[in-house]
Amino acid sequence: MAVPKSKISKSRRGMRRSHDRLAMNTYIEDANSGELRRPHHIDLKSGEYRGRQVLEPRDDI
Repeated sequence: MAVPKSKISKSRRGMRRSHDRLAMNTYIEDANSGELRRPHHIDLKSGEYRGRQVLEPRDDI
């Protein structure tokens, strides 16, 4: 069975884990409606995606 040769300090363990955090969601301002939306997602307010009308526009959002 594999056994570590020496103890890993809390500092070294923390440095190794420093990149394991979850990334924050990215939002961009839509050019047409000015609403915040995720990249590569439909703008729910206007119902458009890449200049095409995909859904019915919604007023309740």
